[in-house]
Amino acid sequence: MSAATPAPASYHPLDNPVLAALTGPHARFAERSGRVLGYQAEVSTWLALPEEPDARDWADAAALVGGDGTATLCGTDVPPPGGWEVVFEVDGVQLVDESLAAVHDEEAVVLGAADVPEMLDLVERTRPGPFRPRTVELGTYLGIRRDGELVAMAGERMHPPGWTEISAVCTAPEFRGQGLGARLVLAVAAGIKDRGESVFIQAASDNTNAVRLYEALGFRLRRRIPFMGIRVPEPSRVPATAGG
Repeated sequence: MSAATPAPASYHPLDNPVLAALTGPHARFAERSGRVLGYQAEVSTWLALPEEPDARDWADAAALVGGDGTATLCGTDVPPPGGWEVVFEVDGVQLVDESLAAVHDEEAVVLGAADVPEMLDLVERTRPGPFRPRTVELGTYLGIRRDGELVAMAGERMHPPGWTEISAVCTAPEFRGQGLGARLVLAVAAGIKDRGESVFIQAASDNTNAVRLYEALGFRLRRRIPFMGIRVPEPSRVPATAGG
């Protein structure tokens, strides 16, 4: 489904969560070039392409991607044309709430702009996935501190209509094994469910510890989903066909 094409009646928001979010609750973060939609560069790396992108779409994508020139595709395994670099390819899983016992956590604190340097440091040490300086604006992020130090966090990322994704689940290595990640997942989920929305989460399929944890908490597999990181070609190799 292209960014310019209405969704068919059978379309589910999680079939293309990036597009559904950027044309829905996250429209304020969206940037468009032609048929390509993406998050603002400092917010997130996610990019939504048409189902069958042509040369102009890829040129539009190159024009749209900012920051360090990288973007992340969700749910497509269409290879980019020559000149683009595939940074990573990951077989992922998309899981949805089946029986989460979501509960607020008294120790969890809401994280905001002032906490971003610590959040970025924790992400750098734990590698839960793409996280940028304004990612915190996508939704509620919760953290747990010990002796004033941020040692675990989780928060809300993609927001298709009626759904919110839990992401950036990470714990400093020296504090793992204490159940902090599980507690934060349930606490973030409680806030989502308080709004009357449904919860989903995505992970690399080979991250078996995380997937087992999510399933134990009450998530079930909805589908397998590929993720691909791509880097824009050098400017001299981008066709001059990008549209606004």
